[in-house]
Amino acid sequence: MDLSKATFWGYKRENGRIGVRNHVIILPVDDLSNAAAEAVAHNIKGALALPHPYGRLQFGADLDLHFRTLIGTGSNPNVAAVVVIGIEDGWTKKIVDGIAATGKPVTGFGIEGHGDHETIRRASMAAKEYVQWASEKRREERPLKDLWVSTKCGESDTTSGCGANPTVGNAFDKLYPHGVTLVFGETSEITGGEHLVADRCRTPEVRERFMFMFNRYQDMINRWKTNDLSESQPTKGNIAGGLTTIEEKALGNIQKIGRKCMVDGVLDKAEEPSHPGLWFMDSSSAAAEMVTLCAASGYTVHFFPTGQGNVIGNPILPVIKLCANPRTVRTMSEHIDVDVSGLLRKEMNPDQAGDALLECMFRTANGRLTAAEALGHREFVLTRLFESA
Repeated sequence: MDLSKATFWGYKRENGRIGVRNHVIILPVDDLSNAAAEAVAHNIKGALALPHPYGRLQFGADLDLHFRTLIGTGSNPNVAAVVVIGIEDGWTKKIVDGIAATGKPVTGFGIEGHGDHETIRRASMAAKEYVQWASEKRREERPLKDLWVSTKCGESDTTSGCGANPTVGNAFDKLYPHGVTLVFGETSEITGGEHLVADRCRTPEVRERFMFMFNRYQDMINRWKTNDLSESQPTKGNIAGGLTTIEEKALGNIQKIGRKCMVDGVLDKAEEPSHPGLWFMDSSSAAAEMVTLCAASGYTVHFFPTGQGNVIGNPILPVIKLCANPRTVRTMSEHIDVDVSGLLRKEMNPDQAGDALLECMFRTANGRLTAAEALGHREFVLTRLFESA
């Protein structure tokens, strides 16, 4: 596929970023505000609530991550405007101010001193105005370099490392020379193959930062594991699919960064990259957590290779699922956007598989709903570091 003149149709935001969706979201600051946020979304058709179970009595790095994730989610270019609802005004304003720094329309409401009914009334009026305003936004043609693409795999099996993950790698190798901003992660799932990623780091500074993130994660696991990571890494599903060790899983996982890409930078959880290229982000391997972090980092399209079959979606980040397992494609066909099972039957070569994924990427970026979007999968799961205070 010749990408030298490739373009897509997206929404230009106030800070110059380009989105491929045009959501108006109702963003609760904390678990106590979920009911009000969902009531507003129920009142205003076209608004989308993002409920979650956290936000009270967090502290330190955990609280910083909480704010970074919510501000990043609201700032994502797939979001046109945001209504923030919190139990009190201080934290609500902090998130509103963070999103407003991008130039995006955002309004916040605190429940204390007003109650649910009054908050829902006022927030619904703001959401209505935003939905009508956003409905007049029009897509414009943009160069490929304006697209940000993330990846994470899930429910992996032997077909993942042999088919679906290398397909992502093939696509990344084709996108990388054109200045696309890319990211991968899943820190625990590169265990045993971390040296391969380290060897791909562009500079000694990037390598040092990568190893810091990897060792930090390993230290955490070693502090808290009871014996080993059995039933977690690999999972029962991974083992049933033929992956018996974390090293086997890691070697398949690393296939997603292709053969030609260099690691140009390293991000902490939900951090935004500062320039094009391939980035590593320290992250959990839990599907919904990682995809949520990618959305909070500003990514607008996500590649999700699966073997045994994973149903993950996200409220604002379209998740493109690809699979090389013929059984999964047959039994879970409604979840699969790109069937690359022909790789294992030798009916498709790696370049054809990569091109099929890229074709789906362009269609998705131009507005076609992914399977997860059409099925209503809107998993929004925040990453936690500590217990609450």
